[in-house]
Amino acid sequence: MANVILIGTQWGDEGKGKIVDLLTEWADVVVRFQGGNNAGHTLVIEGRRYALHLIPSGIMRPGKTCVIGSGVVVDLKILLEEIELFQQQSGRNVLSQLILSDEAHLILESHRRLDQARELKRGEAKIGTTGRGIGPAYESKMARWGLRLGDLLEPEAVLKSRLKDLLEQHNQILEKIYGEAPVALAEVFTELQAAAAIVRPAIKKVPYELDKFRQNKASLLFEGAQGTLLDIDHGTYPFVTSSSTLAANACASSGIGVTDIDEVIGVVKAYTTRVGSGPFPVELDDAIGKHLSVRGGEVGTTTGRPRRCGWLDLVALRYATLLNGLNSIALTKLDVLSGLKTIKVCTAYRLRGEVIDFFPSSIADLAACEPVLTEMAGWDEDISGILDYDKLPENAKKYIAYIEAQLGVKALLVSVGPDREQTMIRHNPLLG
Repeated sequence: MANVILIGTQWGDEGKGKIVDLLTEWADVVVRFQGGNNAGHTLVIEGRRYALHLIPSGIMRPGKTCVIGSGVVVDLKILLEEIELFQQQSGRNVLSQLILSDEAHLILESHRRLDQARELKRGEAKIGTTGRGIGPAYESKMARWGLRLGDLLEPEAVLKSRLKDLLEQHNQILEKIYGEAPVALAEVFTELQAAAAIVRPAIKKVPYELDKFRQNKASLLFEGAQGTLLDIDHGTYPFVTSSSTLAANACASSGIGVTDIDEVIGVVKAYTTRVGSGPFPVELDDAIGKHLSVRGGEVGTTTGRPRRCGWLDLVALRYATLLNGLNSIALTKLDVLSGLKTIKVCTAYRLRGEVIDFFPSSIADLAACEPVLTEMAGWDEDISGILDYDKLPENAKKYIAYIEAQLGVKALLVSVGPDREQTMIRHNPLLG
């Protein structure tokens, strides 16, 4: 059985949740390996819409094990709300499907408060965070002040002492720098105790659990959050997330060897979107951009903010292919392009008069880049009901073939709508 990493190749919102949900039919275990509840996956199953923020997308299929890995930062309040919601919707014990890493760090009220206070102080220079406390939680982790899920297994006196130390640090910053009220120790401790009573049975040492699954020939599917261009090291810094979104981090943050991975699939939206601040060379502020936004339903699952839309950016995608070592891609939202007489793709940038084919590290340079566009013929047909690849319009197939040639990898899956069933599987890596 194969072990597969599924990664976002753009600025997030590529449709990873749907592809993970689809592939989970053939996987035994789904592992979320980074990020927090700043990410959102929208799933449509038999016409019903579901929104996930922390629980891996595989939770929609009974009998599948869903793992929250060591690299994730966990807001227990959000986690418990999701568990309760899905138990009501599904009528089954969702918690029994979950394994939570004892090494995953906790997001506390003080993290959320710090995140919001910083964004407020930045004013027009804000990063565009979700205000969910993700960045401050990773800061606590790196500064070695953080609380982990495993701390909930410690005696209450030990947990309270560690929490007290962390809140003292945070409250000094909140009060002295931002003029905010402090976070009360007693209130946070009481919330942690209540949450611990519920999730404690699911907290385990994940690397050993994954090794057991591997030894038993189970198929593992690793699910990333956000996208490659939001990676803390290689993305559009500082307009990035607070963790590594790359395929290699699936191994590092979950605790599995890189030699145990069989396939890396990059999820590619058929055009490009971005939420929040930061340079976006292919952005369209015209009727085409409006078409993509409306037809694509481009509103953030977590933030509710409208997404900025633009043509497909092949410079950025070639960079994502390089960084992740992609073996293949899953192309999503191809149906949104229906009705356009011509479709354009960005094949290079023009930077201060010079044509370049690489993705700049400098934000100033990227902001100055203008897209060099190649024009292709579009198609009028509604393709949302097509499930046979050969029955796609010729121009749609030419568009896919062009992307494959530019990236040097094949499109194994092509999605033509939000529902699980609206997907063509040209080859299934989990079946060999």
